[in-house]
Amino acid sequence: MPLEIVTIPCLSDNYAFLAHDKATGDTALVDVPEAAPILAELDRRGWQLTHILITHHHLDHVQGIDAVLAAYPAKVVGASADAQRLPPLDIAVSEGDTVQIGGETGHVIDVSGHTIGHIAFHFPESHVAFTADSLMALGCGRVFEGTFDQMHESLEKLAALPPETLICSGHEYTAANARFAMTIEPDNPDLISRVDRIEEARAKGMPTVPSLLSVELATNPFLRADQPGVQAGVGMPGADPAQVFAEVRRRKDAF
Repeated sequence: MPLEIVTIPCLSDNYAFLAHDKATGDTALVDVPEAAPILAELDRRGWQLTHILITHHHLDHVQGIDAVLAAYPAKVVGASADAQRLPPLDIAVSEGDTVQIGGETGHVIDVSGHTIGHIAFHFPESHVAFTADSLMALGCGRVFEGTFDQMHESLEKLAALPPETLICSGHEYTAANARFAMTIEPDNPDLISRVDRIEEARAKGMPTVPSLLSVELATNPFLRADQPGVQAGVGMPGADPAQVFAEVRRRKDAF
C-alpha cells in the first residue's frame, strides 16, 4: 500500500511533508520549518510521528525539530556528510542507504549543489521523491555551496527517476520560477499551459507543490539543458548540457 502524502505549508513559503503508512501507523516528517502547523496536522489526523527525515541543514528546514521532538520521540534521519551542521541524528545516511517507513523502503540520493550534503529521499513503491531545495517546481535551488557541475549532476539523478514520480520540493517558488522559465522557452506549449495552471492555482491560494516529474521534464529549464529550445534560449545551440545548465542558473540568479 503506497504511503499517504500530506503537504503542510509552513513559514511564508516553505513546505513540510508527512508520509504515512496506514498498515503499520508509521509516519515520517520530511523537514521541519516550524512546529505548530505540523503538530496541528498530526493531531488532526491522529497520527503518531515515528521518523523525521532531514534533507539539509538550512534553518528554514530544521528549526522546528526540537519542538516536534518534545511532542513525539521520533528517530531523526539525516546525511552523515552533514551531521556536524544538523540536529543530533539517530540514523546517519549516505547515498545508496535506505530508510524504512512502515512497509516501504526509501532510497537516499546525494543531491549536493544547493548545499554540500543535501540529500533526497525516493520511495519507489509510492512513486514519490522528497527533493527539498534541489529539484523544485519549475526550478532548482540556488547553488550556495557546491558547483554548477555538482548541481547539474544531482538534477540528472533525479531526472532519471520514473516520470510518474511525485516531486515534493521545499518551497512555493513556482510562480516566480514560471516567469523566469518563460524567458528561456517562451514558445514551449507545455510550459505555456503550465503557467496558466499555476496562475489559476495561486489565485485560489492553492499550492503548486508537489508536481509530477513528467511535467518537470517537459517544462523545467533546469532539467532541459540538453533540449534545443533551451540551448537556443540562452544562445548556446549544441553546447554541453552542463554548460547550458550553468548559464541558465546564472541567468536565474540575476533574474
